[in-house]
Amino acid sequence: MNTEEIYQRLAPKYPDEKMELTAGAKLPVTGVQTGDPFIVIPVNRLLDLMQSLKNEKLFSFDCLSSLTAVDRLKEGRFEVVYHLFSYQHRHRVTLKVYLPRQEDAHLPTVEGLWSCANWLEREVFDLFGIRFDSHTDLRRIMLPDDWVGHPLRKDYKEQEDYHGISTTRPPLIL
Repeated sequence: MNTEEIYQRLAPKYPDEKMELTAGAKLPVTGVQTGDPFIVIPVNRLLDLMQSLKNEKLFSFDCLSSLTAVDRLKEGRFEVVYHLFSYQHRHRVTLKVYLPRQEDAHLPTVEGLWSCANWLEREVFDLFGIRFDSHTDLRRIMLPDDWVGHPLRKDYKEQEDYHGISTTRPPLIL
């Protein structure tokens, strides 16, 4: 199944929810469609929908191959992006959840469905500050525990030093 076929099968199960199928991004100048299609899902249905995608034989998405985030500062939101793959059916799907861009941005963990989400969600928490409710070990994974801020947020201000160690370096090319 491709993304559109997966969407066609999911949408009737959630008739009252706003799910949308997007064909990918359009290039600003030419308007040419690029990128992979994805499905935007509402935060309040994330767990239920992910359980369906993993457990229903029709989908059998047994692999969470990637979980990351994007800071859309101009749009005032974060996008949390999930890439799922089914070894049984050899199909894949990309899902996005839009969150308001705020300090306490959070959504449910999918760690109970795919154990690798433990590390992937910790990385998103560390670098973007997005919290995952009911996560078993939500703490920094890449930066020290006392690091201030989340470096992949577009409004992040880098510290000049960390415990007396400079965090900047001179340019390599003058």
